[in-house]
Amino acid sequence: MARRVMSSGLPRFVLGLAFGLALMLWLAGLRGAGLGEPLSAFSTVFLGIFIEAAPFLLLGTLASGLVEVFVSPDLLRRRIPSGALGGALAGAALGFLFPVCECGTVPLARRLFRKGLPVSVGVAFLLAAPVINPIVLVSTAAAFGFGPLLAWRFALTAGIAIVTGLIFSVESQPQRLLRATAMPALQGGSQALTSPWASGTRSQNMSRALVVAGDEFFEMGRYLVLGSALAAALQTFIPQARLLELGSGPLLSVLVMIGLAVILSVCSTVDSFVALAFLGTFTPGSVLAFLVYGPMVDLKSVLMFRQVFKRRAVLYLILLPLALTTAAAVTMNLFLAP
Repeated sequence: MARRVMSSGLPRFVLGLAFGLALMLWLAGLRGAGLGEPLSAFSTVFLGIFIEAAPFLLLGTLASGLVEVFVSPDLLRRRIPSGALGGALAGAALGFLFPVCECGTVPLARRLFRKGLPVSVGVAFLLAAPVINPIVLVSTAAAFGFGPLLAWRFALTAGIAIVTGLIFSVESQPQRLLRATAMPALQGGSQALTSPWASGTRSQNMSRALVVAGDEFFEMGRYLVLGSALAAALQTFIPQARLLELGSGPLLSVLVMIGLAVILSVCSTVDSFVALAFLGTFTPGSVLAFLVYGPMVDLKSVLMFRQVFKRRAVLYLILLPLALTTAAAVTMNLFLAP
């Protein structure tokens, strides 16, 4: 059994990487084949989104495989605070241990749920980790400097993630929120947990981690492709110039920038440089809404959420951060912006 696992982990990963490379080369060929400006624009935008997100999905699935093999449920129970507030705070801070963007947090969170992580902690991690991590801290500081916008982005993201996690903690039965594939086997999950690392040699366990990561990469990768294609289509065929004309109102500007964040689906590690282009046109609160809501909810992440949560929980994950982000951004426009 160990030999079969060891021989299948690396080839699966190589196959997944080869598929991504082949897809990029095919779309690059379409772009240069003279098939018309719309198709060329679509392939350019798709490649931009996919190339940005794919390495972080790969990083997230690798972390997921390592968590599955090397992290035991007992370790989670010892390290995660039992209280609702402490758990939500811990979940919001996990991004510093797992610095992945929104594409990588979903498979990692599902793996942690299978290990018995409380739903409220996982929700806080899902919403906070794409921003509350050292990579995004550096990129945001590079775009805007160490100033108020940087502080507001991190404070508001952490606050929304913690509040949403606390709201999810009200539900005491995780099976009402999670799909069976995201639950421990003892609670009705569809898959048993992998034994801790001590059950095999280091090379055997690393091979098992690669098998898990390869499975996650193939499963989540198709939703990354679909979400990237949908975002590219919306960017290509919706006249965004008309949307940009609406950037001065305190409420309307916020809603437009949130809509752009969802449509553009830009990776959180580089979205600061995209937002910087809107700073002189849109209100400060709307730019902040772009930087806060986009990493939490975009087209890619919503499709991935459906592989972890039931429909009602996905709706909560979309609407609760939306309401909180909108309220905070409009308040900034009305009372705090110069």
